[in-house]
Amino acid sequence: MTTFLTKLRDVAIAGFFALFPIYVVFAIFSKAWTLLTSVGVKVSAMFGIKTIFGIHAGTALTGMLIVAIWFVSGLLVRISFMNTLSRAMERSLSKFLPGYVVYKEMAEEKLQHKVKILPYTSALIKWQEHWQPAYIVEQDQDGNCVVFLPDMPNTKSGHLLLTKHDQLRVISSVTANQFDASLKETGKGLLRVLHQAGCIS
Repeated sequence: MTTFLTKLRDVAIAGFFALFPIYVVFAIFSKAWTLLTSVGVKVSAMFGIKTIFGIHAGTALTGMLIVAIWFVSGLLVRISFMNTLSRAMERSLSKFLPGYVVYKEMAEEKLQHKVKILPYTSALIKWQEHWQPAYIVEQDQDGNCVVFLPDMPNTKSGHLLLTKHDQLRVISSVTANQFDASLKETGKGLLRVLHQAGCIS
């Protein structure tokens, strides 16, 4: 019974920390919405506006204010000083908010269709009688390789290994991004990619 409760506690804690960045973003957005709602209500009362497109004027103006702030911030980021300040704040957030960078990159991929080119070489590493997907991060002339073994489906986390080149099967015809896309789907499509690369028959 004690073991079961311990496992239940560990799973709950893991879930809490996995969603922690979302809690923080929601709390910040809620706070900003609350602060700007009073401004929206005052502006709508000043001009005698009750509704905008069927939406309560205070609510509509609050949403418009938030979008306007985002737009102005986007323009200010183009200025070198503001861009430097923004990056410094991001570094601070990444230290205190676990997973901030991961969620930011996911948002950029969805909203801005940004795809980060992974600077790795796709490979398979020998593991007992099996082969495991991996990325070659760097290697030297003596055949020593630093290899990253990604987790699934969050391929941005994993662990590093130092191994010899003869323990690897390099897949140079498959880009790291193609490999990554398959691993994010927990391996779906991986056999097709490896067939096309001639790694398996």
